[in-house]
Amino acid sequence: MTSGTTHPLENADPWAGIRRGQQRRPVEWLVERAIHAISLSAIVGVFLIFIFVAREALPIVLGRATSASATQVIPLEGLDTRSPAEIQKYLGLTPEQFAALDRDAKVDLMNLKLETAKGASKDRDAAVNTLEWRYLLLPYQWSGYDKPEMIWQPVSSIHKYNIIPLLIGTLKATIVALLFAVPLSLAAAIYVSQLSSPRLKEWLKPGIELLAGIPSVVLGFFGLLIMASFLQEVFGYESRLNAFVAGIALGFAIIPVTFSIAEDALTSVPGSYVHGALALGSTRWQAAWRIVLPAAIPGVFAAVVLGFGRAVGETMVVLMASGNASIVSASLFDSTRTITATIAAELAETVFGEHHYRMLFLLGALLFGVTFLSNLVAESFIHRLKKQLEGKA
Repeated sequence: MTSGTTHPLENADPWAGIRRGQQRRPVEWLVERAIHAISLSAIVGVFLIFIFVAREALPIVLGRATSASATQVIPLEGLDTRSPAEIQKYLGLTPEQFAALDRDAKVDLMNLKLETAKGASKDRDAAVNTLEWRYLLLPYQWSGYDKPEMIWQPVSSIHKYNIIPLLIGTLKATIVALLFAVPLSLAAAIYVSQLSSPRLKEWLKPGIELLAGIPSVVLGFFGLLIMASFLQEVFGYESRLNAFVAGIALGFAIIPVTFSIAEDALTSVPGSYVHGALALGSTRWQAAWRIVLPAAIPGVFAAVVLGFGRAVGETMVVLMASGNASIVSASLFDSTRTITATIAAELAETVFGEHHYRMLFLLGALLFGVTFLSNLVAESFIHRLKKQLEGKA
């Protein structure tokens, strides 16, 4: 090419190739656009769900909600003597709702407040706003109790919303599920990927992965009717339904996903690793345990994290097999209650916009946050492991 001349492609339209693709491959182009649109809509949908959950829980987070049943009563005359802002706050309305009401509607609401106050509990705790963070996270000595307690009891004259019993119940069931499922899943993944014959692998892998198709309600029903009675006879504990039973039943729900990802990670290790180990005199088991498994640690760890996420978010199994008693106890053989079971059992019984309703959405936001943070930490850890295995600083 001579000096001063310009290559014809340098001034070409950058979108010309895309337009040619649209003309020559219209069907493929439409499929690509559809895939892009579906992917984007899924991301936007998850984001909007989180925004909705967070919005409903925001009044509690910011301290704008109250559960106190014994509040200062403003007489009807106060409608004329108090400021509109005071009346609005007293009635629990937004500025838009307050502005849309006429005087008669405001009087009716004031009368409703007066009637409610007459029937309010005379307990000293009736004036306590149990939605404050110190009551949500710390023990408090309630009337009639000998010592400070952490209690989840939303349906009572004094609403108690301490979330620690639910967190403990969730962790107990999840830990039991991981201790039961991870060793079995990892052992099955090692055997299927490294030790079994190709013919046997064709049957074993689909068979184990088919367990993911069992509805969680069936696993919960199995745990409730069969597993609970069997385990109680074996271990002799008192509570038939407890964190141990729920964790074992929950383990069956996370075995397929943990096995599938771990098996894929083990299979993706280059075959030269195994061949080199066998050439040096190792057995197939030694090569799988000492060579293949360490090389696949990032993928195996990802499998465990996804199993943890599935266990934390599972609902029907723990709802049916845990006993649903929000007890603060270190024993795995006591009945327990998880966050997901609480949301499922109580949300349909709440009043829209009421403090119990918003408290359940706060639990949902907390569950969202725990899952997100665990995945974020796991991704960081996996990335670091990959760097170490690849010999990068």
